[in-house]
Amino acid sequence: MHLSAAINSFKSSNLISWKTGKTPQSGKVSKVKIWPGFTGQGRYFEFHSNLIPASIDFVRESPLCTSLCKDGYKIRTVEHLLSALEAKGIDNCRIQIQSLDSEDTEVEVPIFDGSANAWVEAIEQVGRKEALDRSGNNVEKLAPYLSEPFYVSRNDSFMVAFPASKVHISCGIDFPKGK
Repeated sequence: MHLSAAINSFKSSNLISWKTGKTPQSGKVSKVKIWPGFTGQGRYFEFHSNLIPASIDFVRESPLCTSLCKDGYKIRTVEHLLSALEAKGIDNCRIQIQSLDSEDTEVEVPIFDGSANAWVEAIEQVGRKEALDRSGNNVEKLAPYLSEPFYVSRNDSFMVAFPASKVHISCGIDFPKGK
């Protein structure tokens, strides 16, 4: 993978007020608020004042969802929200999440209708803006691109990527058939 020339500046969302919803795995209710971020902060979650970067370095294996873990705290089902942020070009934001039970060390992101659509609509409603550094400057970002096919697999899962002029994603899931 290579880095291309700077193509545009980092983006942040405007403030998205609390969105409350039921969570798919536990059935509990949680609340999410998305705050604008500075360039270079990236996307990260805040749960009970603990900051958990939305980074592969904090991913832990979970059945049927993606979980981010740090210092004994776990945020589950992050993929719908993070996909919406990526699709809408939001590079930098603080995702504040709360469980209705203040003693919880785990929380899930609500997924509403099961897609990322509610998150996409919330982002579109408030819009996005240039993410500035702490000195108030606009910073250009580099975009990765592939110069040759890339393949990775683990157990029964795999991912393959091909060089292309625009992003196209296909995915699927094949659950075992019951007898």
